[in-house]
Amino acid sequence: MDKGELYKKGSEMRRELMGGAMADQMATSVYNDPLMEKFGDWTREAVFGLLWTRPGLDLKTRALITVITDTATAAWPELRIHLRMARRQGWTEDELGEALLHTAGYIGAPSVREALLVAKEVFAELRAEE
Repeated sequence: MDKGELYKKGSEMRRELMGGAMADQMATSVYNDPLMEKFGDWTREAVFGLLWTRPGLDLKTRALITVITDTATAAWPELRIHLRMARRQGWTEDELGEALLHTAGYIGAPSVREALLVAKEVFAELRAEE
């Protein structure tokens, strides 16, 4: 795949959102085979290069939207990643917890319970890393 301007733009945005350590870790553990490398290239262009760089919303708001959509679609591995990104964008543990609780009335308690359990683990990991 030709790694053009959108790939470069998306790679920079991804690194900004995740932090260098997480981006590097994922590159060597998740996207280290041809099948997943193709997916990683696509997400750099389509998700990080196009969606995350659009005008109209700041990165902090986009991060919260992503956490909520992960919860609504039961995307638990992605939620782990996006909770970390949301914390890097300035959301507090309390704010993210409240946002997740708020969604219970719209998507249901079981999904929110699972999201809160994921958040509990991620927040503990982040505190231990500090």
